[in-house]
Amino acid sequence: MRGPGVRPERPGTPALRTARERFDQLVLDVVTPLDERWQRRLGLVEYAVEDAPMIPDDWDESTVPLSSLVRGSSGEPTRLVVFRRPVEHRAESRAELEALVHTIVVEQLADLLDLTPEQVEDSDRD
Repeated sequence: MRGPGVRPERPGTPALRTARERFDQLVLDVVTPLDERWQRRLGLVEYAVEDAPMIPDDWDESTVPLSSLVRGSSGEPTRLVVFRRPVEHRAESRAELEALVHTIVVEQLADLLDLTPEQVEDSDRD
């Protein structure tokens, strides 16, 4: 067979998304409703996905970080980064991956808002 097995929706673009693109979309799907709900209290937050954390050679922990939260200061926005490869490595299915990403983002936002994860997930709170 010659040519693509799947016809792209838009000519000139790949028909299938890469694992990285699918993960980026998953994080966006998790972050969007949470950010909209808590925007007034969060302020400016940048969300990002990186493949893996930069770990120093003298790292003595037995685990690899799944995310990073750097609080903004002096007009700089807060930055929440989810590390794709360590997260994907811990999930055996798409449902587990979605749940893990959701848990990671909720826990980081809870830390940022000084709330419990349960309070961040509660849809009645603003």
